[in-house]
Amino acid sequence: MRSLYDEPFPSTPGKVKIERTNTINRHFHRCFASTTTLFFWALFFIALTASYLSFQSFFVSGTRYLKLSWGGIQWEKQLRSSSQIRRSGGLSVLVTGASGFVGTHVSLALKKRGDGVVGLDNFNNYYDPSLKKARKSLLNTHGIFVVDGDLNDARLLAKLFDVVAFTHVMHLAAQAGVRYAMENPSSYVHSNIAGLVSLLEACKSANPQPAIVWASSSSVYGLNVKVPFSESDRTDQPASLYAATKKAGEEITHTYNHIYGLSITGLRFFTVYGPWGRPDMAYFSFTRNILQGKPITVYRGKNRVDLARDFTYIDDIVKGCLGSLDTSGKSTGTGGKKRGPAPYRIFNLGNTSPVTVPTLVGILERHLKMKAKKNFVDMPGNGDVPFTHANISLARRELGYKPTTDLQTGLKKFVRWYLSYYGYNQRKSVN
Repeated sequence: MRSLYDEPFPSTPGKVKIERTNTINRHFHRCFASTTTLFFWALFFIALTASYLSFQSFFVSGTRYLKLSWGGIQWEKQLRSSSQIRRSGGLSVLVTGASGFVGTHVSLALKKRGDGVVGLDNFNNYYDPSLKKARKSLLNTHGIFVVDGDLNDARLLAKLFDVVAFTHVMHLAAQAGVRYAMENPSSYVHSNIAGLVSLLEACKSANPQPAIVWASSSSVYGLNVKVPFSESDRTDQPASLYAATKKAGEEITHTYNHIYGLSITGLRFFTVYGPWGRPDMAYFSFTRNILQGKPITVYRGKNRVDLARDFTYIDDIVKGCLGSLDTSGKSTGTGGKKRGPAPYRIFNLGNTSPVTVPTLVGILERHLKMKAKKNFVDMPGNGDVPFTHANISLARRELGYKPTTDLQTGLKKFVRWYLSYYGYNQRKSVN
């Protein structure tokens, strides 16, 4: 069989007479009459293909970059619109962890009274991210823009403060949960310590410096046995890594207050519950398991003593957060340099009425009209403490903080939300 190179092409094209009927073939043969010509055609096709692939790769990469990145005119426009203050003497607040449980409620409350609000959240998968996305959608419907980003992204934080002159920061982003710290300790260091430092660095360099209110935790009281827990009690015996990172946060914020003149208020939350809550918390998982007919695990302390918690309804916590923002005072630094002393405060935000876990379960049973299948087990050594009880006299005096929702009322509101959000037909599910 003849190959392409065996075809009778003349070495000097035009010297051989070719029939008129082969005119098209003649032009074709002239184009490919030599090895050199073939080589250049091959180069042309290779270059064309490479150009196409490069453009396609650039287009895909560019699209991916645009989808994942922040910045640009439209992005800045959304920031400015969301942060716009609509009341006299209002605040412009950056809320970190805005799509979290407390963050969502605080953001909505601020927006409702006319303050400017911009959210920041990294939408991690510690629990179902779809719940965080749903909260984000709720915030969007109220004109609150939530930036998808991480606290440890220093460039993003600098850009946020460059675009918006925030008067306040409500720092609620954190890796939550006592037990999860035994599985993934590095996530607590990354979020609760490194993330906090990144935020404080951005705040100290901002001009003007914002006042900062941030979420500490009742967990810092650790192995303290004096009740009720008071802000003046010792907090140097944490019982979990989570508690230790929150205690570290209190020491770190004190340092930034002392050196850079940042106004800082720490809030020690006591077992916050309510609609849009966290699925990892006991009352939430109890509700889910009771509805599904699954057993629940109820822990007991030493000598079979029932665990007790100072359960605090979300609306009461929000009032404490807003009161802290309103009374925070101003930071005194400029360009990272302190010009005078600035406020540094810590408050308990609790309900000051501890309730045992079996009592909590009994209330849920009544609201769900279903009996729980209970397994009572001894509390493992995972960092949980047997009880919490808040002394809120300081917050009452300084913030006007006064919780008004008891556990019976708060759980009724939570159950109503839960059944609605997860699409339960209550009559069908609870009989």
